[in-house]
Amino acid sequence: MSGQQKLEQQFEESIPKGYDAELYKIRHSAAHVMAQAVLDRFPGTKIAIGPPVEDGFYYDFDLPRQLEEEDLGWIENRMKEIIQGNHPFAVREVTAQEAREIFKDQPFKLELIKDLVEGRFDEDGNKITAGGESRLTIYQHDSFADLCRGPHVDNTQRIPANAVKLIKIAGAYWKGSEKNPMLTRIYGSAWRSEAELTDYLNRLEEAKKRDHRRVGRELELYMTSELVGSGFPLLLPKGATVRRLLESFILELERKRGYSHVCTPALAKVDLYKKSGHWEHYKHDMFPPIELETESLVLRPMNCPHHIQIYSSAKRSYRELPLRIAELGTQYRFERSGVVGGLSRVRGMTLNDAHIFCRPDQIQQEFSGVVQLVETAYKILGIKEYSYRLSYRDPLDDEKYVKNDEMWEKAQAMLKEAMDELGLPYVEAEGEAAFYGPKLDIQLRDTMGREETYSTVQIDFHLPNQFDLHYIGEDGGEHRPVMIHRGVISTMERMMAYLIELYAGAFPVWLAPVQAVIIPIADTQTEFAHKLAQRFLEQDYRVQVDDRSERMNAKIRDAQLQKIPYMLVVGKREMENESVSLRLRTNEDLGAMPIGEFESLLKKINGSRSLNLTEKSKAD
Repeated sequence: MSGQQKLEQQFEESIPKGYDAELYKIRHSAAHVMAQAVLDRFPGTKIAIGPPVEDGFYYDFDLPRQLEEEDLGWIENRMKEIIQGNHPFAVREVTAQEAREIFKDQPFKLELIKDLVEGRFDEDGNKITAGGESRLTIYQHDSFADLCRGPHVDNTQRIPANAVKLIKIAGAYWKGSEKNPMLTRIYGSAWRSEAELTDYLNRLEEAKKRDHRRVGRELELYMTSELVGSGFPLLLPKGATVRRLLESFILELERKRGYSHVCTPALAKVDLYKKSGHWEHYKHDMFPPIELETESLVLRPMNCPHHIQIYSSAKRSYRELPLRIAELGTQYRFERSGVVGGLSRVRGMTLNDAHIFCRPDQIQQEFSGVVQLVETAYKILGIKEYSYRLSYRDPLDDEKYVKNDEMWEKAQAMLKEAMDELGLPYVEAEGEAAFYGPKLDIQLRDTMGREETYSTVQIDFHLPNQFDLHYIGEDGGEHRPVMIHRGVISTMERMMAYLIELYAGAFPVWLAPVQAVIIPIADTQTEFAHKLAQRFLEQDYRVQVDDRSERMNAKIRDAQLQKIPYMLVVGKREMENESVSLRLRTNEDLGAMPIGEFESLLKKINGSRSLNLTEKSKAD
């Protein structure tokens, strides 16, 4: 086996778990080809990093000028020429000094070489905790060389030229820090075949139509304001209605399962977070302290320290446990401006949070109860695309995770045992735990099939020790409780963003900000329409009257565009017969129906939180 083959074999191990190896190599290689094409277009460009990502790849550049649309077309065409050149990807080991000489005119590469040697960042700009490297690897194809550990395809022709597409341009801070220069990031996608690329582009187009930022604007759900600031969206009346209904829904489910709801302040002394450990492990993601005359306060990044104070407010007996404390608690995190946007990434978020204080022998039962609660909530909301991930610590990372091997091993074993007992499929992921304990992450898939964590269940032995929590056991002695941290439907903001995209703005009746619009055909029916609306409003249904001087068909079309479930058309005949002509947002015309019959339909569909518009038809 040659030296290159041995290196390639080693580099195969660096492919992220779950990532298709062939696609990873195609995309990684396409990123290098794109970098070469950019250098051909803009000689003197400073190159940074270019890793594969989910569904594609990107590369960051410091360009001599702003990119224009025609530049992307030129770069894409040049990439295809390079691919057809059948250039082999060759790898070789070099010393750090040799690498510095190769990249002497590339400041970002020189910085990465220093980070690699010192063990701070890898060649993709990710933080690492292992020791530094004295020998590095260079990949070269044609005239382009890059600091890289691979792996890559054998030669450029192994990249299907008709399955490569440049997608978009964005800005990105070097190493993700606002203190560093802003670079130009070019995103691309690469697949095995043109058919796969076409399928991806179609999904991308559908995702754009469902994008909660676009739909939120069209349906007047929320807005943003430069004067308010990045990461702090403002919910408009319709959006606030959706949120209120979502909150009522989860509070009801929790009450039925024995949770007690509390209210705690969004500020606390820094001392609280020093004691919990958040200050040590999390302060870079917290807002700066507010210095008062006698104390230093900070916006909370988590609710758990507050709930611990509530537990500590009284002497607890084993008979009181489990104690389930829940709150729709607003917390604040200093998300960088480059990542905040819409409702999915914000700086002030209200978490459907709870902390269960229990005896060790109650852990499995309580854990199972939370998972069942998650599945109940998801079923009602119509969420079907999700999976389970057990998130463990990285044992080599003492900076991110508290040092206590025995605690970690015990908690991780208990988490695994609980999932095995439930019989649910799961994957295991190292390095994804909270700083104080392992967790079960429930991963939801978006319209592009990408996974992200929305719900979590965490077993925590650490914080009860930090705060010296006790309960009096059956033997009369003091015992240490265990904490279970859990969030069932994530933050209200992120869940709203997810549901907007899941439903494409067409909320089920019980969540719809406007459930029905009454449309009088002529002015002579307007008074009747308003009396009818008042009848529904008094039953706490969300109904509007469209009495604009527009044609009836135009009003129906506008209601459909606003995704309103029901359109109640009233004319002379309906007024005389105390009926409505019922149309659905799906364009179905159900014809005339007595008002009482529609009330019964609305009561049943709304009260059962059905995903359908009628007992027979689907919502959309």
